[in-house]
Amino acid sequence: MRTRLAAGIAVLVVLSQTVPASAAGPLKSVTNRYVGSAVAVQHLNAEADYKKVLTREFDSVTPENEMKWGVVEAVRGQHDWSGADAIVAYAKKTGKSVRGHTLVWHSQLPDWVSGLDAAELRGVVKDHIRTEAGRYRGKIRAWDVVNEAFNEDGTRRQTVFQEKLGDRYIADALRWAHAADPKAKLYINDYNIEGLNPKSDATYELVKSLKRQGVPIHGVGIQGHLSLMYGFPSGMKENIARFAALGLDVAITEADVRIPLPVTPEKLDAQASYFGQVWDACHAVRRCVEFTTWGFTDRHSWVPDVFPGEGAACLFDENLRPKPAYTRLNP
Repeated sequence: MRTRLAAGIAVLVVLSQTVPASAAGPLKSVTNRYVGSAVAVQHLNAEADYKKVLTREFDSVTPENEMKWGVVEAVRGQHDWSGADAIVAYAKKTGKSVRGHTLVWHSQLPDWVSGLDAAELRGVVKDHIRTEAGRYRGKIRAWDVVNEAFNEDGTRRQTVFQEKLGDRYIADALRWAHAADPKAKLYINDYNIEGLNPKSDATYELVKSLKRQGVPIHGVGIQGHLSLMYGFPSGMKENIARFAALGLDVAITEADVRIPLPVTPEKLDAQASYFGQVWDACHAVRRCVEFTTWGFTDRHSWVPDVFPGEGAACLFDENLRPKPAYTRLNP
């Protein structure tokens, strides 16, 4: 838990604006979409109240870090599956599905991967995907196979994969993931593609091309990291609809809404409106099949460490009390 003064002030305000948890049923019960949250295994193991709310409210979980390459194979050839295994076991015990996150991403990547030449890198990526997706074969509902492949202007992000393997690496990754787990739904996932813009246009053209080539891609993940400092993305429903029209599923994969601190009742209402608009845009399109938040409680949100001066981004406050945004989704 962070102990910043600003965060403490925010909590005091949030507490006065929350509603009793008993005011509505579990969030997972109010929709026919998957409703999920990112999960950190250390909190799941150590905090009974965190586990209770997670279990009550959601029917899908995404490992926050436990399936990322830098965690499962920080040292070449030495794997640590303990965190990922624990979350998968928890999901099975509680009847939840699992969204795997993520197989190919330039961030949280082991240092040893970046130094490989093209031929060796291709083999290592193939082996990594087949090892991880194969380990959880039949246990993962959907995989974020490739994460954050584009720049804001719609050009390819110059990652080690793009620079050394070229454009084909995305199609290859999807094919390797499909071979490892034929029943899992395979996605590409990115941020700032909520609305109609150059980045979402590039994503659209990519997935259209992949579909035309017969590459096994089943969906697009729209992260949904929003901030009250910026306007709500324009054309979100239309954007979701155009991906669906390609015969793809769409998932909201990492939703949260940052508030400029200090928190006020007016900002909480605005946050509720943003969450509600994302929820409504998803529900307006039949093939938007999932609404997942990036964590559910401000107690463990990533936001204050990455965006100084912003926080309180989740549906529940630090004391696990539902906020107005929760009520907006579950009236």
